[in-house]
Amino acid sequence: MHSLENIIRKHALRNAFDYGKTSPNSIIGKIIHEFADAKKDVKGAMEIAQKICKEVNKMGKAQIEEELKNYSFEEKKEEEKKGIELEGATEGKVITRFPPEPSGYLHIGHAKAAFIDYEAAKKYKGKFLLRFDDTNPEKEKEEFVLAIQKDLKWLGIVPDEVLFASDYMREIYSHAHTLIKKGKAYICTCASEEMKKARMEGKECACRKRNGKENTLLFEKMTAGEMEEGEAAIRFRGEMNSQNTAMRDPTLMRMVKAPHYRQANKYSAWPSYDFEGAIMDSIGGITHAMRTKEYELRDELYFAILDALSLRKPALIEFSRLQIKGMPVSKRLITPLIEEGKVEGYDDFRLPTLRGLARRGILPRAIKEFVLSFGISKVESEPNLEKLLSENKKLIDKTSPRLFFAREPVKIEVKNAPQKEALLRNHPTEKMGERKVKAGNVFYIPKKDALELKAGSTFRLKGLYNVKVEEVQKGKIICTYEGDELIDCPKIQWVCEGFLNCRILIPHELFIGEKFNEENLTIEEGYCEGECAKLKIGAIVQFERYGFARLDKISKELLTFIYISS
Repeated sequence: MHSLENIIRKHALRNAFDYGKTSPNSIIGKIIHEFADAKKDVKGAMEIAQKICKEVNKMGKAQIEEELKNYSFEEKKEEEKKGIELEGATEGKVITRFPPEPSGYLHIGHAKAAFIDYEAAKKYKGKFLLRFDDTNPEKEKEEFVLAIQKDLKWLGIVPDEVLFASDYMREIYSHAHTLIKKGKAYICTCASEEMKKARMEGKECACRKRNGKENTLLFEKMTAGEMEEGEAAIRFRGEMNSQNTAMRDPTLMRMVKAPHYRQANKYSAWPSYDFEGAIMDSIGGITHAMRTKEYELRDELYFAILDALSLRKPALIEFSRLQIKGMPVSKRLITPLIEEGKVEGYDDFRLPTLRGLARRGILPRAIKEFVLSFGISKVESEPNLEKLLSENKKLIDKTSPRLFFAREPVKIEVKNAPQKEALLRNHPTEKMGERKVKAGNVFYIPKKDALELKAGSTFRLKGLYNVKVEEVQKGKIICTYEGDELIDCPKIQWVCEGFLNCRILIPHELFIGEKFNEENLTIEEGYCEGECAKLKIGAIVQFERYGFARLDKISKELLTFIYISS
């Protein structure tokens, strides 16, 4: 086990160095990836990891950094450069699927999964299915079905076919009945807590001894809706002493009496994800079933179910989950933030939901380039937002008009100011035309620039003319006109009469480590030039010497923008 301990220690050290502390759950995927035998005794590996993580968490960062020098790490493969490669794929025969549960809105992690499935099907001239895994009536809604389809369309992902797992309940019932007849499944009437405890302890329950006739009668009662929630479940006959807890007689179906958004009260016995997913992948013709590696320990169960049913087995491919540092992706973390009013909703621009990213001004193409850059590697990744913003900037830089914004504006009065009309280019390199701005003798410049000015200093009102500071007063600066000729002096953006009140919302990380960041939003106010009145909601601009921003709201007295990046 010395080799395993070394592998655990190096990943614990790396995880603690990157994120401040480590835990067995955060590194178990890396451990199994590098030491395959750990899969045979996950419990034992976790016990060793628990001990090592505890030791590492007591170390200082300098000590961790020094010890890390003793280890080497697998470099990320150049998978993104050669595109998505599927083993055993035949052109024209590949069928992939994106199988979301309609219980919430899509986020950046879903985008990675969807693009991988979609691009793989396109590459091999195959077929891409959107399949709603909607077999949990308590959580699913039509609202989410429509939202998911809308978000995928926004990403540019168009499925060849849309399926609903709940439409295949009769087939799923038939396969459950087959398992019962073969003795591969049985009806368990134990209380859920009792069942859970026995599974953890690896103990068989008395229900395992039921004969085929008893199981069939109970199954018929379940599917007829004659049993109540928690009264019975169908369990796969696995191995209760298996080191892989997923194989310890897992639940295949359970009673749920809540009405289904699509099937109403037609069914009361509903399949688990493990059961439904394996069957739907097989009967749906999926050739390459791709999912995040958190399901890796469930692979054994996936294939055991298909073997027991003598169904065709797809190739199962796992890849690492994608999360953005400081931005929660799970409903478990997002829902409380919404309920407590810490964010506005699932489209809040501080969230990594697709709706939140869209509102923040992130383009679909940027999301595509970003998520596909990680390929289908199992190497864990939790990049910060900068990489996505960098991809986005490449796209918006060429299409965003340049406009003026004066943050915390300071008044400038120019003596002897000539009546002029500034001709300002809307973009320094692209053909986006020009705008004309009539200038009087009163201007407003950013406070940051105003603080640098002293009596006698000269600066240029960008695109207009030069002025010289005569006097710095409280609340305003008095200047004189100094000619039009270009000279070597600071150039400052400005707004004049006709300006609009402007507010810019600047998002920051919602979490620092595991702690909610109370200072996750900065609001800056000022004046933007009158040209902004022509903008429509959703427009992206670059305020010169400030940054890119997306117009989010328009009111009679105020324009509200969301800051994108510098």
